[in-house]
Amino acid sequence: MLWGGMALFDATETVFSMRSQGMHHNWPQLFITILLSWLPWALATPVIMRLGRRFPPTGLHLLSTWIVHLGAAAAINFLSSAWRAFMDVMMNPWAKPEGPGSFTSLLLAGLVNGFLVTIIFYASILAIAFVLDSRDRIAHQQAETARLNEQLSKAQLDALRHQFEPHFLFNALNAVSALVRENRNDDAVNMIAGLSDLLRRVLQDSGRQQVPLYEELELLDKYLAIQKVRFSDRLRVDAEIPAELLQAQIPSLMLQPMVENALKHGIAKLAQGGAIRIAASRVNGDLNLTVFNDGPQLSSDWHSSGSGVGLSNLVTRLRGLYGDQFEFSLSNADSGGVLASVSLPYAAAGGKER
Repeated sequence: MLWGGMALFDATETVFSMRSQGMHHNWPQLFITILLSWLPWALATPVIMRLGRRFPPTGLHLLSTWIVHLGAAAAINFLSSAWRAFMDVMMNPWAKPEGPGSFTSLLLAGLVNGFLVTIIFYASILAIAFVLDSRDRIAHQQAETARLNEQLSKAQLDALRHQFEPHFLFNALNAVSALVRENRNDDAVNMIAGLSDLLRRVLQDSGRQQVPLYEELELLDKYLAIQKVRFSDRLRVDAEIPAELLQAQIPSLMLQPMVENALKHGIAKLAQGGAIRIAASRVNGDLNLTVFNDGPQLSSDWHSSGSGVGLSNLVTRLRGLYGDQFEFSLSNADSGGVLASVSLPYAAAGGKER
């Protein structure tokens, strides 16, 4: 296509400019001769590009590379000159009364006059091919790197998830053990039944990193049902979740470690028990989720003592999923108690932000 455009432009410009200057030639033959004189370059371009891939310009320090490319350029110059000489002999486009001359003389003149043009064209094609191939290689490498990074990120998230689920299971089994030690056998049986149901749901969702908020709340209800067996009437739970946010996508098992932390470090330390409030809101395109408990406030050195496996794994998972586009905080509430808060980009269940 490129060579066709250049040939058409060259033939048209030559014929019209010569005619405007009052010259007399065989115009149809001249137009066809100039047009077809570009044919060898159109046919040679794929060959040059193939040679450029096999003997790239980066290897010009090698003698073999020079020999190959100079030999190819000489061959193209010879074929192009022979083709042009043949057309001149056959069509006499310049309308010379004595004829165009012999094929040999025209060939020799073409070899000499076309040498510099051949070198320029050959080098240009070689450079363009190298740039295009380099761009394709870079694009392929970038795509491959992105694919590998995605696989690595998913593997890391899966590893964290697998580390997190046993942590949750061990805590639940410890709660069952505590009930057995207190001779609350019926409660222990009920907790085991609830735990079985909960683990079934967890395993069903094990292949998904994100779930709609309403599914996460259903799973959390099952977890809280187990905990209410343990705490009895010492645990009160309130949820304020607007209906329009129930389809929001969040990481699976995100609320559970936040609630578990509230139970372990808050409600469990109060003889009379306490309340947990779960809330969701949407602010400036972000989804905000909070878990509040009215237990003891955080100590001044809680940062150095760490936040436990559950919350630390949660933060790592959020970082893997959202990069820097999330916020997590654990702080003392102004009215007493502790507030855990997560802010992340809002996306509906179809994965589309709205």
